[in-house]
Amino acid sequence: MGQDTGVIKEDEELMTVGEVARLLKVPVSWVYERCREGTPNPLPHLKLGKYLRFSRSDLFAYMEGLRRGDSGGTIRKS
Repeated sequence: MGQDTGVIKEDEELMTVGEVARLLKVPVSWVYERCREGTPNPLPHLKLGKYLRFSRSDLFAYMEGLRRGDSGGTIRKS
């Protein structure tokens, strides 16, 4: 997967849990489950207080890693 530079692109708008669920065509509850502490291979996300936000480019890198069989090394920002 991609290298975590710790930099969010200024022109990249962060996505909400609902938007991620629609993008991945999964239930909102699945997105929350994949962001819980201790979950193996969690979705890459940012935690802003009680809110979760996602970078589209990080999600696509995550999915590409899954496609290639890379089960580790996800970017988790919280």
